Amino acid sequence: MNTVIACGGTGGHLFPGLAVAEVLRARGHEVMLFVSEKEIDSLAMTGREEFRFEKLPTVGFPSPFSPRIFGFLGRFAESLRVCRSIYRKFKPHAVLGMGGFTSTAPVLAGKMRGVPTFIHESNAIPGKANRLTARMVRAVLLGFKECAPFFSSARTEVTGTPIRKELQPMDRSVARQKLGLREDLTTLLVMGGSQGASGINQSVIKALPFLHNFAIQVIHLSGARDERLVADNYQRETIPAHVAAFHHAMEEVYSAADFAIARSGAASLAELAAFSLPAILIPFPYAAGDHQTKNAEIFVRAGAALLLKESDLTAESLAQKIRELIEHPNQLRHLAEASARLAPKNAAALVVETMERYTQPNHDARL
Repeated sequence: MNTVIACGGTGGHLFPGLAVAEVLRARGHEVMLFVSEKEIDSLAMTGREEFRFEKLPTVGFPSPFSPRIFGFLGRFAESLRVCRSIYRKFKPHAVLGMGGFTSTAPVLAGKMRGVPTFIHESNAIPGKANRLTARMVRAVLLGFKECAPFFSSARTEVTGTPIRKELQPMDRSVARQKLGLREDLTTLLVMGGSQGASGINQSVIKALPFLHNFAIQVIHLSGARDERLVADNYQRETIPAHVAAFHHAMEEVYSAADFAIARSGAASLAELAAFSLPAILIPFPYAAGDHQTKNAEIFVRAGAALLLKESDLTAESLAQKIRELIEHPNQLRHLAEASARLAPKNAAALVVETMERYTQPNHDARL
């Protein structure tokens, strides 16, 4: 089965798409990836020579009344032309869009060709691209069952959010050694998603003076812009830390940590749960439809995380949440157990199996 996966633009679209591609390839299918022209896409594809990929010139959908709409339409038309040209040679049997406007042209091109099309929505509230393309697919695959009501006129299948095969827990002591950290200290992971988060970085920096009395060390993935600033502040406060813009072996980072401070994009939450990591979740308040808050609330209701909205985020409020988890190890353990229960079970394989089932010749193809 020749399969196209359109998954670029952000880590939340890209990494689950790569996870599905890994399973497809392992099952003997040919895979073509469509990504965006953003730097994160190029970085993520580095060293993945086993996959064919093409960059599309798509951009996010602006307001219909914005002058940028003309640039969007031109880039969309070019992306559609590229997809149709590639499809004539690649001859896909299925097209999967992972959300975001990088996925819209490939899904539409597949529909125009008569190819079975699918989308995956990882978040609890769907984005504009998936709302638009849902009407042209065989099935909508979901990360959260809570998202199903938004696709009431489509067939939905709950698969969970796929995570990459390399994200497997490793020995905590080994992971900490690899990061240059001590084995005996409570370890906090700070991350802002695939693009970093200056708001979280600044709040953590300001909270550091409140943490001097605790035996703690920090893994802080700051994003490129704030890396030097963040590193200098840990040094000034004499709190041991591993600071990096990004980390390509996230299994080391997750395995080394006791708990995390993070945004609440669906891909990040799936990865935290796969490593049984409790989290203090700070949703990005400007995410489409405020979907990160809805994602976070699902984890909070399950007892797997604490919620701290950015409107309530101060150095004192963040330090209080951190102290709460350090001072109450039983609470931390219960949060970890609840997080593990939310871990996606073979989500990438479920996505592939669903696509295989829907593309069988005898399957009811009516939308």
